[in-house]
Amino acid sequence: MSQQEHNTMQVAHLLRKYNPAEWGGTETAVKRLLDGLRSHGAISKVFCPQLDTPALCDPLENGGFAVERFKSFVPVWGISNSQKQQLISVGGNLMSFDLLPKLLREDFSIMHTHAGNRLGGIALTAAKLKRVPLVASIHGGVLDLPEKTRAYLQQPLKGGFEWGRVFGAIFQARKVLSEADAIFTCNKKEAELQQKAFPNKRVIVQPHGVPAAEYAKDYRADAKITFPQIIGKDVLLVVGRIDPVKNQMWVVEQAPSILQRFPNTLLVFAGACTDASYGKAIEKKIEELGLRHRILLTGGLPPGDPRLIGLFQEAKAVLLPSISETFGLVILESWAAGTAVISSKNSGAIDLISPGINGWIFDLEDPATFHEAVQAALSNPEVAQRFAAHGCNFVRENFDTAVLGGRVKKLYAELIEEKQ
Repeated sequence: MSQQEHNTMQVAHLLRKYNPAEWGGTETAVKRLLDGLRSHGAISKVFCPQLDTPALCDPLENGGFAVERFKSFVPVWGISNSQKQQLISVGGNLMSFDLLPKLLREDFSIMHTHAGNRLGGIALTAAKLKRVPLVASIHGGVLDLPEKTRAYLQQPLKGGFEWGRVFGAIFQARKVLSEADAIFTCNKKEAELQQKAFPNKRVIVQPHGVPAAEYAKDYRADAKITFPQIIGKDVLLVVGRIDPVKNQMWVVEQAPSILQRFPNTLLVFAGACTDASYGKAIEKKIEELGLRHRILLTGGLPPGDPRLIGLFQEAKAVLLPSISETFGLVILESWAAGTAVISSKNSGAIDLISPGINGWIFDLEDPATFHEAVQAALSNPEVAQRFAAHGCNFVRENFDTAVLGGRVKKLYAELIEEKQ
């Protein structure tokens, strides 16, 4: 190894789940972080659980990043395979016997875990044994997590016995955040709560990035070729994995009122389904309401896919009905594509949207506030365009991928120096 290669920053990233077929906001955020780090000379390698069926297309490998998969399992007795699959998809506390040996054999200068619990504990153990810094990212919420969302994430465990707790104790899973050298969180409220819990800890609000220049390119034709249903329609776009937390059903239930007032509207839901029963319930509701030709379900689209960017650009507004959204990457993507946003009131939206300046915020408990925002967006395109322009400038100045990647690499360097 040359001196130059030896001095190159090597970063090991650990993901709790990486299934390209169930791509979501976390995967997009991680890939853009890797892109940003690479633009500043850092080399990243991703460690993630094996898949039952190999992915036909891997955006990380296709993007030039090394991906190493390890065997993992759900250490719970007495639950069905569908419950286990649900845990894997949205929040399961996995265990692995071969992850630690893989990490210990790897040469890296900093460990960055995007997973908590047992896998995060293994990352903590590896970092200690290799005497390198550990950065822990919170992509969802830990302390800033609505009870409804917390209950949903725990639901697949009902009726089971979690025998894997002993491994959590061995790897100090509960100490991942308290013993990390830095905690990354993507919203201010979570950061404030973490700082209060760990007063002497370096807690950093590290927002997700968007490749602004890519979203400025015109991809409308790509979207129209793939989804001809949108041609000549006023598109309202909902982007996110099909999941109760993302709350697409709420929009479906509001759809008849929207379509009655704006008959030329087409509702488009873009995102992979990570909850099969919820996805089927949505399809059933669409049929019951007679909206099969008024609502389009695109399925999952890879990050930065021209078809997805084209949908953002073609939409009159992007709807974000999430019950919980700790950051709101979709908001930034919408703005970067030049489209206004109508979002539910959540931590991510509150941090980004200034109502009356760059978007609308509504209350899920008061549907009238949602319909007022839709009315304003569809009836006053000049206002929507002005909101989108403010948002687009905000993204370019504060959330471009390369800018954020540079900040993270600088922090990595400081942590490495402190550790030496």
